[in-house]
Amino acid sequence: MAEDPSLSLRVSEIKDPAALFERYNTDEIRRIERKVRGEIEQKKEELRQMVGERYRELMDAADTIGEMRQCSESVVQSIQDMHQYCHSLKRGKTSVTSSSRQESQRQWQDKFYTMAAQIKLLLEIPERIWSAMEASQYLQATQLYLLCCHLHSLLQLEAATGGHYSPVLARFPILVRQVATTGHFRSTILLDSRSLLQGRAVSDQAIAEALVSTMLLEGSSPRQALADFLLARKASIHQLLNQPQHGAGIKAQVCSLVELLVTTLFQAYAVFYLPPEGGPRPGEGTLSCGMLFSILEIATANTPAAKGKRVMQGETSTGSWFKYLPPSITEFQPTLRTLAQPIQREQLRDTLQQWIDTCKEVICHGVGGLLVYVKSLKGLAAIRDAVWDLLSTESISQHWSTVCQRLLERPLAVWDDFLQQLFLQRLKAITKEETEAISTSSIQLLTSAVRDLEGQTIHTSSCTSPSFSRGAQFEVDVASFLWSESPGDLLSDAGWVSVSQRGQQHQRSSLAMKTQALTPCVQNFCSSMDAKLKERLDDVQHYLPSQDSGADSNSVSITSSVPITSTSASSFNRYTDSPAVEEAFREGCLACVHSILTSIRSELATTSPKPVPAQLSSVLFMARLCQSMGELCPNLKHCILGKQNGSEATAKGTPRQAKKLGKARTATEFSPAQAKWAGLKEELLNCSMEAYRIWSFSLSKVLLDKFGTALHAESAGAILTTATNWEDLEIQEEAESGSSVTSKIRLPVQPSWFVQSLLFQLCVEVNRVGGHALPRPTLQELLQACHAQVLDHFHSLTQQAPNREAVFPMTQNRALQLLFDLRYLSTTLGCRLEEGKSSRSQQDPRFHEICDWLESFIDPFDLDVFTPPLNSNLNRLSQRTSVLLGLLTGSEKQFSLRSSSLNSQEPYNILPLASSQIRFGLLPLSMSNVRKSKSASRSSEAPHQPRF
Repeated sequence: MAEDPSLSLRVSEIKDPAALFERYNTDEIRRIERKVRGEIEQKKEELRQMVGERYRELMDAADTIGEMRQCSESVVQSIQDMHQYCHSLKRGKTSVTSSSRQESQRQWQDKFYTMAAQIKLLLEIPERIWSAMEASQYLQATQLYLLCCHLHSLLQLEAATGGHYSPVLARFPILVRQVATTGHFRSTILLDSRSLLQGRAVSDQAIAEALVSTMLLEGSSPRQALADFLLARKASIHQLLNQPQHGAGIKAQVCSLVELLVTTLFQAYAVFYLPPEGGPRPGEGTLSCGMLFSILEIATANTPAAKGKRVMQGETSTGSWFKYLPPSITEFQPTLRTLAQPIQREQLRDTLQQWIDTCKEVICHGVGGLLVYVKSLKGLAAIRDAVWDLLSTESISQHWSTVCQRLLERPLAVWDDFLQQLFLQRLKAITKEETEAISTSSIQLLTSAVRDLEGQTIHTSSCTSPSFSRGAQFEVDVASFLWSESPGDLLSDAGWVSVSQRGQQHQRSSLAMKTQALTPCVQNFCSSMDAKLKERLDDVQHYLPSQDSGADSNSVSITSSVPITSTSASSFNRYTDSPAVEEAFREGCLACVHSILTSIRSELATTSPKPVPAQLSSVLFMARLCQSMGELCPNLKHCILGKQNGSEATAKGTPRQAKKLGKARTATEFSPAQAKWAGLKEELLNCSMEAYRIWSFSLSKVLLDKFGTALHAESAGAILTTATNWEDLEIQEEAESGSSVTSKIRLPVQPSWFVQSLLFQLCVEVNRVGGHALPRPTLQELLQACHAQVLDHFHSLTQQAPNREAVFPMTQNRALQLLFDLRYLSTTLGCRLEEGKSSRSQQDPRFHEICDWLESFIDPFDLDVFTPPLNSNLNRLSQRTSVLLGLLTGSEKQFSLRSSSLNSQEPYNILPLASSQIRFGLLPLSMSNVRKSKSASRSSEAPHQPRF
């Protein structure tokens, strides 16, 4: 059954009666009317009951008052009857006796009125004490309480010996309860006065009056009052530190602590400090001092100034019965049990210093526990700035140095002595936690990428359909990434924004990444790490001076080096610890990168002895990662050099411009941060070169093993399968008769198939990993390793026994082909020439030994005839294959001619190779000897420059 809506309607919800007729029907409105009338009757009944109960209480009170009036009238009547009876008994005496009795009666009446006035005052004092305490006037409440105690002694209200009441209590029983009530005032006033001492927003006058109240009630000395004041402030500090975290923010708690500490010293000066003899008296200067002693003098002394401040001053006009109070009450002044001696300056200084030392331990421990809940440097900076704003207020900074010098005889820096080290320690802890989190996540990302690459390589080699990401496929085969098209190859604004106008911080196109063979895995890793570093860098910038307020920070740093003046003594230089902050942040970032490098080196150590093909992709990934981390993570440079220094270093221009501008710059001009950045780049480069070295060693070993197997072929069929085209040449020779004789000779014009296969596979592998972006030293090491192993295999061929069975003998044609192969391989893979050295002095001695061994199988007369056309074929072949083998033929390659001299000229006018590693090293370029020497010296310096 649905609930009736008219019954659920409350009477208080009825605002407009017209709305009821719109919402409800007639029956529902009648039910609402009955409900309202019922509630009206119920309220009337409750009102009648309440009025009846109050009326009964009023009647009881009226009856009681009437009985008291009747009782008092009967007492007065009885006293009058007694007086008339006594008067009638003494009527017969002489007139002299009657006059003396009248005088005694008048004196007795005055005493009675005096006692009655004291009793009335005694009954009114508790209400006045409560009113004074509600108004936080504890000194007035104390004076009234002491007056009440004085009245007790005058009226002899204390309990007599044997537990009997005094005569006054026996005649006036109402005073019994009043005496009991008065006994609780002392503890209440003391408790409230001490609680007042713990407040931060309490005036100096109220503090001094509360301390005077305590001294009057306990009879203590000013030194004890100072101890009570400092103890109350210490308890207030504990209370601030122990309050619940949800009640107030940490910033508010720290600011409250600083405010309480500063206010305590100001109030200690205002209340307890007395200037030396001859100095300005309290109240003469801008700072008031000695308020405790001035208030105490006014409250207790009998000087003319104190007479106007008596307890009952101004109360005599409120009632006619005040004129019956004796002078001991109207002129009452409290007294101290001991003489209030001023506190010596040395005692005040030592006591305050001891209190500061104790509070320093408490604050350091408490604030250190509070700062644990601050998880960012932005929060720390907000707290520091709030403290700076508090200490920079005019009310504090104007007199802070004066107060500290007079109280402590030394300056007191609140931030430097109490909080700076706590904030710096928390900053270092936050930086360490965050950088460790970055290194942990980066290492996890690195490990995941390495495992994906190894699995991708295994699946690719087993010809199964890979289920890994496309980025892992590109990492295994960089060539597929280089020659693939993507929407981000060119930026959307590439048509109207030039490269020179595009800053380092702008987004880079995919085409720019491809020119450096930076695969998606490397980009993702570096972008993830750079984003985290940028977040940390932005966070630490809140704690450092902003770049747009350079003048402000400079002025602050300048003022921090001069003596502190009284106008800004309490404030502090917020950025004085900026070098320590930057150093802590720098060390955290360096430790983060070092941990990543340690993980990379551990991964490389597992693959370095004998890397399997499945591990080479991950090795190359780590090599490219170390090579490009400094460039793809610009915020890493800002973290180590500082954001402003890093931006200045980036904005210096191109390396060519920097070289022109800084030719005279030496290594001693680098700052420590720049030295650390250079050291980090060197470590990244060394780790990258180590990974590339593992790859080049594995690649050369695999390819040269196949080469050695084909070279050491022993059967005629295997040797014939590697044979290539020979060229028929007609030569003219002079016969003995002087006539010319034409003859035909056959010479090799192509290397053996296994030699071509070696060079082609080497080019394929180099291009597959993005050979145009390989470091020049790595490519040179690869070629030198291949060249050395080629010579090893040829040298092992010379060591074979010449007369072994089932071994095809070394013929002249085979020797010519092998000689052509060897010289062609030495030309392609050989090392570059150094300036001032011949090609023969640069070649391996084994090369000449092998050539001599092969030439021994050729007829000497034929060798003289074959050498010029053989050299010509070799040069022509090298030029033809320089395009195909562009990455293997450097710009300084020269053909190793057995009979060529050092100063021989180039037989061909060809386009020289570029001096630097170009993107697609395929076109040969011609150059003069001078350009060769320049490019050689330039390339010799290139390996020492980090590729960042």
